[in-house]
Formats: sequence, C-alpha cells, structure tokens
Amino acid sequence: EVIDPKSGEQLEPGEKGELTITMLQKEALPMIRYRIGDISSVEVDTCPCGRTSPRIKRIQGRVDDMLIIRGINVFPSQVEYTLMSIPEVGQHFQIVVERSGALDDMLVRVELTKASFSDKITDLMQIRQNVEHRLRNALNVAVNVELVEPGSLPRFEGKSKKVIDKRVL
Repeated sequence: EVIDPKSGEQLEPGEKGELTITMLQKEALPMIRYRIGDISSVEVDTCPCGRTSPRIKRIQGRVDDMLIIRGINVFPSQVEYTLMSIPEVGQHFQIVVERSGALDDMLVRVELTKASFSDKITDLMQIRQNVEHRLRNALNVAVNVELVEPGSLPRFEGKSKKVIDKRVL
C-alpha cells in the first residue's frame, strides 16, 4: 500500500506517498507495514497488456531526501535528472534551501562544462535562464540558479552532500 509519510494514513490509488509492504504469508517473521522509504504510487487501472492486478509505478525518490518547497514536494533526484539533460551543465550541483519570511527559497548551484564556460555574460545569462526554465517545468516551483565554474563545488568522499538545508524549522 501507499501511505502518507507524515500521518501513516493510506492514500488513494494514483496519489504519491511512501511505499509500504505487508507480508502476512511468512510464518516465522510476519512484517506488518514495513515502510521502505521509497516514494511511489499504485495504479489499479487495467494494463494495456490485460493485467488487472494493482501495479507499483516507478519509484520517484526517497522520503528522507524529499524537500518541501512552497508546498511542493521536491526530490534531489528530479533536479539531477533535469540538469543531466542539459548539455552545458556538468555533473556536479548543489541545492541550497533557505527561508525568507514565511516562504522557502531554493537555489541550485550548477557547475558548467569546460566547453560551455565562457567570459561572455550574455551566453551565461542565456544558459542560466534555460536551466531555470527547465527546472521550473520539472519541479513546478520557481528555482534560482547560480552558475559556477567547473571544479568549484566541493567534492566529497563517499556520499556526496548535494542538499544544504539552512531553514530553521
């Protein structure tokens, strides 16, 4: 089943929430409502192949990675997927979330590729506008973008720290 990550209530088919598995057929160790932490939804419509059983849609992120920006759920994986589709953008990025007043602001620092890094301000402005536009369409929330030169974002051994949350909640 798919549940609301905060309340634990079951969601309707098609609504995004935390995937929860219940295994009642295991005799030695029944797992009741095992919350795996993945965000997905369940589809109950008949499949084009004829299958009528419920199906899990593609996993869209993790509960622990989810950011809520102005009431919209944003996953770093969505940001990464969008950025990797832009040829001028390098492999490294950083998300900074801050609160100004009652609203959350999201800044995405993006490293450019060596080939696209230029000293022409008009070229950089055009790339920045393109990245902001693509992220706004993918995330459904306005995002500020800061372009940085290749190699300037911090590198980490092991798990990278792509999200810096400066909000005081």
